Amino acid sequence: MAATAAMAEQESARNGARNRGGVQRVEGKLRASVEKGDYYEAHQMYRTLFFRYTSQSKHAEARELMCSGALLFFSHGQQNSAADLSMLVLESLEKAEVEVADELLENLAKLFSLMDPNSPERVAFVSRALKWSSGGSGRLGHPRLHQLLALTLWREQNYCESRYHFLHSADGEGCANMLVEYSTSRGFRSEVDMFVAQAVLQFLCLKNKSSASVVFTTYTQKHPSIEDGPPFVQPLLNFIWFLLLAVDGGQLAVFTVLCERYQPSLRRDPMYNEYLDRIGQLFFGVPPKQTSSYGGLLGNLLSSLMGSPEQEADDSQDDSSPIELD
Repeated sequence: MAATAAMAEQESARNGARNRGGVQRVEGKLRASVEKGDYYEAHQMYRTLFFRYTSQSKHAEARELMCSGALLFFSHGQQNSAADLSMLVLESLEKAEVEVADELLENLAKLFSLMDPNSPERVAFVSRALKWSSGGSGRLGHPRLHQLLALTLWREQNYCESRYHFLHSADGEGCANMLVEYSTSRGFRSEVDMFVAQAVLQFLCLKNKSSASVVFTTYTQKHPSIEDGPPFVQPLLNFIWFLLLAVDGGQLAVFTVLCERYQPSLRRDPMYNEYLDRIGQLFFGVPPKQTSSYGGLLGNLLSSLMGSPEQEADDSQDDSSPIELD
């Protein structure tokens, strides 16, 4: 029995080596075609090989070849061909029902980072990638992939969409550092407190107390326009500080008094009280309102933030509609 198993394992290893060698030989020929500028011919050959490998259930080989091909096309400025092969990488992951792993998420994030930021293919790619990364759990995507996407968008100075993805990651520190840069480069000095207040409230709406606390502490420590605290000069920052303490305590009376006391600061943004209604339900046992006071865009943004079932089923809204700052 042991000898038979060993022979089978050796045969499997030989087959794997042959397959890798075959892929490498094919990849060499395709690379030569691309280097000569025969982009269309090479692209069609990649597609043919993808469907051939897929029909033989060689999903790993297909994925490896499409990924290397996409990177090759990107390096030659062939955005459309690269984006097409990137989508085939995702198709291979879906068909093979591959389990989510860090290496795969990093590969997808790499492809995303090389796509034209303004291309519709990028929007389609990220939506599909996040859906796959959720593993059918109904979540809005894997936190690690959200983090990698957020970092790419931050480098591109696309702060609004970067913040959206940070919200669905577990990287409160990264989010805070991005917000400091966002505030100092694009915001008014009078709004330094609003950048972090919204992020904290949104993290709490997502039941992520840990990231809410980290983003607040990091932001207030690193922002050059915020003096050492607590307490802070800005009333809104004091409110957020007290709110985080109240969330840990879970006492409704404290939460109610806090919201009443700081209404002048909370009226600076009409969304704050909407967020606080949700936070009251999640952490203080406040019953939900019968009807929301907001519809249209604001209602959609709240649904996106809070991950309603309807929103999770809507791929286009999941991944391409970041929550705006006023």
